[in-house]
Amino acid sequence: MPTLHIEHAIADFAQWTAAFDRFAEFRARAGVRAHRVQRPVDDPAYVVIDLDFDTTGEAQKFLRFLQEQVWPSRENAPALIGTPQTKILEPADRRTS
Repeated sequence: MPTLHIEHAIADFAQWTAAFDRFAEFRARAGVRAHRVQRPVDDPAYVVIDLDFDTTGEAQKFLRFLQEQVWPSRENAPALIGTPQTKILEPADRRTS
């Protein structure tokens, strides 16, 4: 299952969460099967997001949507600071501990 991994600084977590929540329907329509939002324990002004997809193509298409429609807009991404760092990841090892 491919994962779109996103990391970036934020100005305000509550404001960021509200904007993230507004795009729930877009994520569902784009094929996001699950998502995880995490924050470093030593940096509350940073978020790490993982979005799981069925295909790499879906992940790539959603990344383009974020890059072209969401992140450039202050209205759509009001708490975003700087340029998000992204990677599309695929499982390399399925062992569990």
